[in-house]
Amino acid sequence: MLDMRQVSKVYRTELVETHALRSLDLHVREGEFVAVTGPSGSGKTTFLNIAGLLEDFTGGEYVLDGENVRGLSDDARSKLRNRKIGFIFQSFNLIPDLNLFDNVDVPLRYRGMPAAERKLRIEDALGQVGLGSRMRHFPAELSGGQQQRAAIARALAGSPRLLLADEPTGNLDSQMARGVMELLEEINAQGTTIVMVTHDPELAARAQRNVHIVDGMATDIVAERGLMHANGHASANTTA
Repeated sequence: MLDMRQVSKVYRTELVETHALRSLDLHVREGEFVAVTGPSGSGKTTFLNIAGLLEDFTGGEYVLDGENVRGLSDDARSKLRNRKIGFIFQSFNLIPDLNLFDNVDVPLRYRGMPAAERKLRIEDALGQVGLGSRMRHFPAELSGGQQQRAAIARALAGSPRLLLADEPTGNLDSQMARGVMELLEEINAQGTTIVMVTHDPELAARAQRNVHIVDGMATDIVAERGLMHANGHASANTTA
């Protein structure tokens, strides 16, 4: 589903060269739920932007659902992103002047879907997240948890193969966070691959795998623990 090999990202200015990712290896199988953790500045956001085809990378290979994305034009990347990927952001990114129905409709319009198909997808997605009776409400009329559910519905309506979640519970209290996490687990159980960046160790522990990024390199926590158990110490070269 998602296969990164030796991916690097270097940001350059006239005076400074910053290595955001260094030979990152990461393979996510279809249907997995993977949590990505790491300290601030470790490269998590850069990784997520590259995974979501929002920015290019400097070196290495990235294959998304069987398609090598290296060298694709901006238009080709945009089309691939719209077909394959759904995004959930910490800040919800709902349009305040649009009701929930129209918020979910926006990305579907960009894909040129017929109105009848869009209506069915929107109603199904909002129903799936428990907001079927709120589709004519505006974001300001909802709780934070409901707004995040609406954001999840917007992502689901496009039937993504891969769902990328960036701190999806970061602006929610613990009860709302648990509800959103349970919803993501349900979505994953239906077959959608999920990669979630989080600072919350409790949420990360609920994912099938926990990949830790430090200094732009990824380490699979499960594999590392297995090596510690077998050898009494962790290998520094264990990668996801």
